[in-house]
Amino acid sequence: MSDVEEAITQAHHDEWARVVAALTRRFGDLDIAEEAAAEAFTTAVERWPADGVPPNPGAWLTTTAVRKAIDRIRRESKRDVKHKEAQMVYDNTPPEPPGAIDDDRLRLIFTCCHPALAMQTRVALTLRMVGGLTVPEIARAFLVQETAMGQRITRAKAKIKAARIPYRMPSAEDLPARVSGVLAVLFLVFNEGYLASGPDTDPVRHDLTTEAIRLTRLIRALLPEDGEVAGLLALMLLIEARRTARISASGELVALDEQDRGAWDAELIAEGHRLVRERLAAAAAGVAPGRYQILAAINAVHTSARDIRDTDWSQVLALYDQLVHLDPSPIIALNRAIAVAELDGPEVALAIVDRLTEALAGYHAYHATRADLLRRLGRSQESRAAYDKAIELAGNTAETAYLTRRRDQLG
Repeated sequence: MSDVEEAITQAHHDEWARVVAALTRRFGDLDIAEEAAAEAFTTAVERWPADGVPPNPGAWLTTTAVRKAIDRIRRESKRDVKHKEAQMVYDNTPPEPPGAIDDDRLRLIFTCCHPALAMQTRVALTLRMVGGLTVPEIARAFLVQETAMGQRITRAKAKIKAARIPYRMPSAEDLPARVSGVLAVLFLVFNEGYLASGPDTDPVRHDLTTEAIRLTRLIRALLPEDGEVAGLLALMLLIEARRTARISASGELVALDEQDRGAWDAELIAEGHRLVRERLAAAAAGVAPGRYQILAAINAVHTSARDIRDTDWSQVLALYDQLVHLDPSPIIALNRAIAVAELDGPEVALAIVDRLTEALAGYHAYHATRADLLRRLGRSQESRAAYDKAIELAGNTAETAYLTRRRDQLG
């Protein structure tokens, strides 16, 4: 990759959300904002190799996108109506509540996560508009067809426009009800960065994990007493702390039991542990923990162990038992089975996993978990078939390399 291509890729990672948010604020139209931003990046691909990378890529992209948006509005046959529609949304936006954080991307997230939209739609729209993920990447994250995901995002933008949903921060009384949808969005954005689903992207997208953490910190500043915000931040920090140890020099995923724990980020772990302790104190005072707090506690157990052999698996399983009551999803059941395998053996765990076949047949991690359990039971032929299926379904290049090596070790 040339220096200019690398600069364009970096600019897309760093500036996409800023450009879309700035245009949304100016024009009050997500379609115009998204298309103009895309056109600006296309122009950069055409011009930067000849003109050079501008000193401030973000400003260049925003200025170019604004011009593209204005050109598009002028080209519309009903441009006067379009102007009025855009201006109406912009002018009628209520003033920000006192003390609101001045961050366009955070406003954009709350717009995309409006209660008028279904939860899955909120997540998908935010991944597209704020995270800059492509429709195929989002479709893979949701395990749905690309055409269905494209239609979902298109309908969401149309609904925001028709309902004149304002581009603004929610009021203080609306924040708690609105924040759960935002947390779900940020967690999926983080997950896409933690283990990117697309074969044509970096296996770990630090830009997405960093952005998810940054925005979660902002929401924590808004809601410092919200346990789930603190829990999600702790969870992200404890996972992000392991990032540099998760991919080998050859580009292969490194499993938790093989990671160099000395390479983990001690500062992030310490911060994550502090947040978990805060929530444990709240739980001791009678405040029941939520999903993200329990997941953070599970990761705190893992990051407290100096060696994989020191992991307190009974504590991990107890936390998963608690989590299953809050979130009885098949993916949580799958992760719980991994802890069961460490305590009760792979045969007991495999029986649990096999009961999830119908729900998780299209999920690569299901087949990867099954392959490992079968491997440990000495059932090599069945293990190989499960690895083959996991490799077929996995989009992440580092994970595919890891699964391929594990399969080939079976002989």
